[in-house]
Amino acid sequence: MRGNGARYLMSGFSGLLLVFTFAPYDVYGLAWVALAPFFLSIEGLPLKAAFKAGFTMGLVYFFGTTYWIYRSMHDFGGISLVPSLLIVAALAAYLGLYTAVFAALYSARIRHTRLPALLVAPVLWVTLEYIRSYLFTGFPWATLGYSQWNFPAVIQIADVTGVYGVSFLIVSVNAAFADFFLLRRRTRRMPLYPVSYTAAGYVCLAGLVAATFLYGNYRLDEARPGRPLKVSIAQGDIEQSEKWDRKYQDQVFRIYRNLTAGAAIQTPNLIVWPESALPFAFDEQDPRVKALEQTENTMRIPLLIGAVRQKTDGRYSNSAVLIDGGRPAYIYDKIHLVPFGEYVPLKRVLFFVNKLSDAIGDYSGGDEYLEGGIGKDRFATLICYEMAFPGLVRKFFINGGDFMVTITNDAWFGRSTGPYQNWSMSALRAVENRKPVIRAANSGISGFFTSTGLVIKRTSLFERRTITATVMTDPTVTFYTRYGDLFAYLCILTALFILIFSNEKESF
Repeated sequence: MRGNGARYLMSGFSGLLLVFTFAPYDVYGLAWVALAPFFLSIEGLPLKAAFKAGFTMGLVYFFGTTYWIYRSMHDFGGISLVPSLLIVAALAAYLGLYTAVFAALYSARIRHTRLPALLVAPVLWVTLEYIRSYLFTGFPWATLGYSQWNFPAVIQIADVTGVYGVSFLIVSVNAAFADFFLLRRRTRRMPLYPVSYTAAGYVCLAGLVAATFLYGNYRLDEARPGRPLKVSIAQGDIEQSEKWDRKYQDQVFRIYRNLTAGAAIQTPNLIVWPESALPFAFDEQDPRVKALEQTENTMRIPLLIGAVRQKTDGRYSNSAVLIDGGRPAYIYDKIHLVPFGEYVPLKRVLFFVNKLSDAIGDYSGGDEYLEGGIGKDRFATLICYEMAFPGLVRKFFINGGDFMVTITNDAWFGRSTGPYQNWSMSALRAVENRKPVIRAANSGISGFFTSTGLVIKRTSLFERRTITATVMTDPTVTFYTRYGDLFAYLCILTALFILIFSNEKESF
């Protein structure tokens, strides 16, 4: 291939292909070959050129999967269209640095090691995905493993490896295709290159893929422990612009009470409202809250609501409140807040930056991994963005638990790909912890997942309705729940080993 321009086009093409592997497009099979053009394009490039190629791929990949963020800034944050798109482009450029570093390290090390690309590439990829998930509060969106959320036989390994194990397998298969096409070039460059290493790599990868499918089918077919739990979700579909408008408070409250009354006819064990569904701050002295508690006590059906509440220090929290027996029986305050959405980081430095919504001042994060209870069953409530962080979710279930609830409000993102991507991540959280997931969203998508990540029932976007289903609780404590991202740590150690022991100097 002549000229680096064509290589950059190949890298960008890989980034574009990756976009269509995620929800709502869900062409998950494409993920297993989408990176192959990228690997071929960076083979043999010097560090600087490889870095640029990786940045090109990442820019396309991340802008295509996160473009929808502009909607919240443009529609609700008072930022005009072009600047809001430029901010998203800046975010994509930041995320593209991770794939740029990956490309530079991969290109430099693959020509100095006898290890096949199908081992080198996935450990480097997982290392950088993991760092991206936690550095600077973390942004784990579009982690490659989520592209397989609708491929249940593959994602079952997540109860051992987390989502990063799925990413590893995808990258390894892509790199195996690259190995096949690059083998002759590597043997010319390294006359003593042991072809048997690549052959052994193919054998190991084939065994790994086979083991993944065997394990996946075993997990899908095995009988799950637990009890049936009937749950109703109230999807209010409240316009974001009306959510905190005092003129609409009574109307919004009435909508949710009517939905709750309709759900109660089906006698569920639990009714769930979405994130911040209560259109005013939760205060037990408020007559409206007292009326809600009385309604729950009359129905005798526990009610889990998303609410903003004022804490004893005067600050507000984004919370989940379980009303049971006519009183709050469990209150969870969101731990991982959204930067610029719920608070402004480094506020003394970024004094000129405002939150996207000023309906409520800066939120105060919680610090307790609390569980609630419905009869004999225990559950945790994850609020919106928290479901993107597998390491946080697992901490709620280290000592056991039976099901998982997540409440969210995706109305910020309109009819974009954002709500679908947010929905899809629940499948991996279900598998990692072997917990059925109940997801209540203001504007959708609301629904239910089994503890194997299968969809039981779901709503569409922007419809006002209740949805009821029976889930089987699952008390399993998985390897991932107990030990966390041990697989990712092993990848990091392996990546360091490769980088240290193939340390020929490269000019940048």
